[in-house]
Amino acid sequence: MYEVFEHTADLGLRIIASDLNTLFAQAGKGFFSLVVENIDDVRPLEHLTIKIEGEDLEYLFFDWLNELLYISETKHLVFSEFTVNVDKTGLTAQISGEKLDPSRHMLDHEVKAITYHGLLVTEKENGWLAEVILDI
Repeated sequence: MYEVFEHTADLGLRIIASDLNTLFAQAGKGFFSLVVENIDDVRPLEHLTIKIEGEDLEYLFFDWLNELLYISETKHLVFSEFTVNVDKTGLTAQISGEKLDPSRHMLDHEVKAITYHGLLVTEKENGWLAEVILDI
């Protein structure tokens, strides 16, 4: 599950999941739901593999979202499907989506940057919680 919360001129993204892999996958979907209002209409036509090294979960989470932003901006792609495997050395992810098509994809927010402000990744009694602030 992911939800958006207001934060001055930015937007916050809060993700709750039962396990770490799902937390990162839901963060990807939550991120793109801010970019494309009708995220469920994004077809899984193009597939990419992402590998990110890192041991600190908060930095890895930041790097994950930052990489998604970079790929989206440079390749003009939007994504709707995420399979993520997090281990003690980093993550490997399979992401699927398609070229951004303004005639089909209802653009919502332009995310300019992922921020470290308020960044949180923590294990709770019944799962995982992450929060991140996005500069829009």
